[in-house]
Amino acid sequence: MKTLLIVIEALASLALIVVVLLQSGKEAGLSGALSGSSDSYLSKNKKGGLDQILASSTKWIAIVWVVITLVLSLV
Repeated sequence: MKTLLIVIEALASLALIVVVLLQSGKEAGLSGALSGSSDSYLSKNKKGGLDQILASSTKWIAIVWVVITLVLSLV
């Protein structure tokens, strides 16, 4: 059982790394504000696509990773 959980945790770790690296970078702070970026909060949320899927995947994979880590600490 413990070996299976360790393998699943390793796979979740690799998946989390890949998903984070695939996400596009965001415009940073002051330089984005001064350049007059046309992306507003509402227009960013209306976009579906790959970035939203990757963000959601990151959240769920991280939750699975934390749960498995906690279970392994108790086993």
